[in-house]
Amino acid sequence: MDWLIFALMSAFFAALTAVFGKVGVSGIDSNVATAARTVIMTVTVLVVVLFQGKAGQLAQFSSKTFVFVVLSALAGAASWLAYFRALQLGEASRVAPIDRLSVIFTLVLALVFLHEGLSWGKIGGTLLMVAGAILIAR
Repeated sequence: MDWLIFALMSAFFAALTAVFGKVGVSGIDSNVATAARTVIMTVTVLVVVLFQGKAGQLAQFSSKTFVFVVLSALAGAASWLAYFRALQLGEASRVAPIDRLSVIFTLVLALVFLHEGLSWGKIGGTLLMVAGAILIAR
């Protein structure tokens, strides 16, 4: 159940990101705000890794791990550039639920590429999430 605690923390911090980000992108280009945010995040995460004494693991990446971490980073950068622009153009309370439809894309991609299972619960939950996002965004 440790994963659940961290997943809930992630959701809470994502909500703070939307609210703080909406205020933060007013009066500045959204890409510039994203760049500043990325630098701050990088420093913060490096401090955590250093504090944990795990900095040595940065040099232990296999080539496969490195490629997929790079791909994940590029996808994350594209996501945040689009997200901050959406926040600049729209209401945070409408942007965030649409952004959270990433769960559905994750489910489909995990099904296709990771061969994760599909259940009626996942299908039902996905349909409810789509309906909820549409209702909130309208």
